[in-house]
Amino acid sequence: MVKVCFTDRSGQQRILEGRVGNSLMLVAVQNDISGIDAECGGACACATCHVYVPEPWFSKLPKADVMESDMLDFARNVQPNSRLACQIKLTEALDGLCVEVGR
Repeated sequence: MVKVCFTDRSGQQRILEGRVGNSLMLVAVQNDISGIDAECGGACACATCHVYVPEPWFSKLPKADVMESDMLDFARNVQPNSRLACQIKLTEALDGLCVEVGR
């Protein structure tokens, strides 16, 4: 299991556990993280799982592919460290990952 930390839009932090190989979005949905709606179910067809990934975590993630980058065009308040949680697969190297839910 990998521990991940979500900070929701109100500033509340929750530390959760997810299985290696699952998406960060799945962990959020299974634990009712406010602001992660995941309307497309993880198909990278919406931007309702938008998160901000701070350094040093951002540089540990694989680069966003073209499909994810295109979907981020539909998100609000996109920043250079914006990602879609459905495209972040949990690995042991991401144990302790912290993200902020997109605004």
